[in-house]
Amino acid sequence: MTVSARVGASEAEGMCPHRLVLEHVTSRWGVLVLIELLDRAHRFSELRRAIGRTGRPVSEKMLTQTLQTLERDGLVHRDAKPVIPPRVDYSLTDLGREAAGQVRALALWTQTRMSDVEQARRTYDEAREPRSRAS
Repeated sequence: MTVSARVGASEAEGMCPHRLVLEHVTSRWGVLVLIELLDRAHRFSELRRAIGRTGRPVSEKMLTQTLQTLERDGLVHRDAKPVIPPRVDYSLTDLGREAAGQVRALALWTQTRMSDVEQARRTYDEAREPRSRAS
């Protein structure tokens, strides 16, 4: 459970605003939104489809909440065009582009180093096995 989910948003901001922004940027959907928007602007439905291709589909409600949160933090720009039917495009602000670059670098690092992480997990689990049986 996130800090903002446990307490009200304004209370959480008062507690530790840095932690709250970090939580928004590194949340499950925040990471994917930032990475997808790094290449180009997307409409809501195409952003939702693009995120769904990465694995688990995101609900409209969660995507809306994530976009609103990132917009409030100054990372995402929402451009609503006064046409019929309505058209809304989402893109990154300069601040958002900077954050997305950092997030993408971390995501690429995990892809590159996953075999090392898996080996470390096996080593850790094997070292713990005898203690579990003895207990």
